[in-house]
Amino acid sequence: MSKIKKNDDVIIIAGKDKGNRGSVLRVLEGKLLVSGVNKVKKHQKPNPVKGVSGGIVEMEMPISVSNVAIYNAASKKADRIGTKFLEDGRKVRVFKSSGEVIA
Repeated sequence: MSKIKKNDDVIIIAGKDKGNRGSVLRVLEGKLLVSGVNKVKKHQKPNPVKGVSGGIVEMEMPISVSNVAIYNAASKKADRIGTKFLEDGRKVRVFKSSGEVIA
């Protein structure tokens, strides 16, 4: 079971975007694509077949999983993630600080 999943709210804890929050768009191997974080400018060639116009495009790049932490809305801080089994046998993710189940 992965600790951080798609659509989780995360906060950046290291790097140039430290302190920013965003939602996870994609989970890659060891990296995450977070909305509004780690933006770079890419020079893109036009491709008329795909309907892509050329120019300088601003896009998000992946950020390492070690540089993000899940955001706990109750405490309004970054938190760590643990796992727990419920009475019905399901395995769920929980916040380490409070023990609440992550939705």
